[in-house]
Amino acid sequence: MAADHPVTLAGIADERVDHRFKALPPDAEGLTVGDLAAERRNLFTGGFTTPVLALSAESVEHNLALLETYAERHGLAFAPHGKTSMAPQLFADQLARGAWGITAAVPHQARVYRAYGIQRIFLANEVVDAVALRWVARELAADPDFRFVCYVDSVRGVELMDEALRAAGATRPVEVVVELGAGEGARTGARTDADCASVAAAVTAVSTLRLTGVAGYEGEVPDATPERVRDWLRRLVAVAADLDRAGAFADAEEILISAGGSAWFDAVAEVFAEIPELSLPACKLLRSGAYVSHDDGHYLRITPFNRVPEEGALQPAFRLWAQVVSRPSGEQAFLNAGKRDAAYDLDLPQAQVVRSARDGSVRAATGVTVTGLSDQHTWLRTEPGAELEVGDWVGMGLSHPCTSFDKWQLIPLAEADGTVTDYIRTFF
Repeated sequence: MAADHPVTLAGIADERVDHRFKALPPDAEGLTVGDLAAERRNLFTGGFTTPVLALSAESVEHNLALLETYAERHGLAFAPHGKTSMAPQLFADQLARGAWGITAAVPHQARVYRAYGIQRIFLANEVVDAVALRWVARELAADPDFRFVCYVDSVRGVELMDEALRAAGATRPVEVVVELGAGEGARTGARTDADCASVAAAVTAVSTLRLTGVAGYEGEVPDATPERVRDWLRRLVAVAADLDRAGAFADAEEILISAGGSAWFDAVAEVFAEIPELSLPACKLLRSGAYVSHDDGHYLRITPFNRVPEEGALQPAFRLWAQVVSRPSGEQAFLNAGKRDAAYDLDLPQAQVVRSARDGSVRAATGVTVTGLSDQHTWLRTEPGAELEVGDWVGMGLSHPCTSFDKWQLIPLAEADGTVTDYIRTFF
């Protein structure tokens, strides 16, 4: 079920363009973002400076549509993880395409979401910060339509939440789901069924919290294979069924069962289709987030669509354009983008195309390889015949959307011919 309230985006269009935003045309200073978007400038000839990161308008639209239809086809509710982009405009697109809400990882992200009118937030972490819980209590009290759900994975965490919410004078209980850990040595989450039952009992013993379901992250399953991931997901479902039989969800209106990063959502769809009948309707909540932009590296390799190509294919949407500023030898060249501009935590950028500084023609970056990054330089190895010149623009594909978005505050959304139709504002 999609959220009913529209996201409020007016403030983004009204923001002034100035020195805070990398790569934007210097002659646009003082315009609003909305005014600049209305000019539909060209990324290559419209006054943008290099390096400049752009999103493909066509690929973003394709990816949004694909996950919308995928979730519908498999009977999944969808709360895409907002930490990937931290971009309210993309949240609005996701909600318009049927998303249940938006997932957060930390309280600050939830504050950004609320500033732009997000009405359903699933915070995939245990919150034991008393200041953050006081804020949550105020938001719930001020807006009866606001729904907030977060993890609990320890009895001590429940005690801290209860103490903070009572001190805050909370008038509405905070919905929580028991987090099941993905295995020994994995990340957060209760490790055993008995631990889950103890956490659930602690929740039901206090009035400030309401147990709504179970959740976890299958991407942390040790030595993950499809079989091991499915086994863990079935265990998650079994924990939900056991707690339901024990009456743990007596105060809930539905039972949330949530999993699903960007690597195994096919397994989530398969196992969640097997959820048995429970005492309340089951909300099968998927949380994948990286799909919006996809990438040319890590997620290209691990996407579930590699296993189920009949379901579709995501399209990489990011391209970082940088300019050749030095060509000291026939085997080496340097671009004016570096670690401050490009994701590099999982893979180096990939040189894909070259745009000639002489005539604007575009060709494949044959014989051009990224070998390293400095703070503000990309190191290129060039093979004979690469014909790369100082002044040429090189378009690079990136790996890992999360660390691509967070290096840019305002990202041009460009059509295939370079026409910039909008600017995506991020809040990290």
